[in-house]
Amino acid sequence: MKRGDLYIVRKPGSCDPRKQRVFVIVSRQTLIDSRFSSLICAPVYSQHDGLSTQICIGVEEDLNKESSVHCDELVTLPKSALTRYVGSLSSSEFQALDRALAAALVLEFAALSSDEV
Repeated sequence: MKRGDLYIVRKPGSCDPRKQRVFVIVSRQTLIDSRFSSLICAPVYSQHDGLSTQICIGVEEDLNKESSVHCDELVTLPKSALTRYVGSLSSSEFQALDRALAAALVLEFAALSSDEV
C-alpha cells in the first residue's frame, strides 16, 4: 500500500448514492507504513469541473472511464477498507495531485519539500 494507490471501497451506511467508489490514498508514506489504522483519501468521480483542486485520471490507471480526483472532499478511511486495488497514479499525476492538495488546503506548494507533502 502506498501513496497514490487507487482502491475501490464499499461504503456501508454512507449518504453517497453509489455503493462503492474509487479512492486515492493521499496520506504521507510514513503514516501508511505506521500502526495507525486509518488513512486520508480523496474520492474519484466521473465528473470533472475544471477546478484547481481536481486532477484528471482515467484508463491509464485501470479505471473504466475518464475520471477526476476531488481533493476538496478528503475523507479518512480505515486501512482495512482498502482491499480492492485498482491501480496507481503516474509520476506526472502524482505531481498534479500534490498541487491540487496544496490548492485545496491553501498551502504554498513551492515552500514544501516532497517529504512534507
